[in-house]
Amino acid sequence: MFFDNYKKHSDAQLRPSLLWEYKLEYFDWNSMRETVLQRVVERGRTDDFYAALNLYGLEGFKEGIKNIPSLSKKDMIFVSTVFGIKKQELKCYTQKQLHQKHWNS
Repeated sequence: MFFDNYKKHSDAQLRPSLLWEYKLEYFDWNSMRETVLQRVVERGRTDDFYAALNLYGLEGFKEGIKNIPSLSKKDMIFVSTVFGIKKQELKCYTQKQLHQKHWNS
């Protein structure tokens, strides 16, 4: 896996600009895990991934990714490939499948 060495980057910090609309001194990192991970996947740099992996652990990171309600097709393919998660396990994938448009729409 590309991020296997995340523990070597324990000093990595999440960029506050990813969560610009929140006051981070009052931010609940556990209850907002999916929001944090969605921002990291969509806009994060390598250090943001390392910081999130150190914050939530590899399994917590993967479980949080699975529960993100919305990701682009590109981001779904990325997390599926890089973290070894089947697309069918992603909430955003299953929801997208449920809401497909009809041909004549």
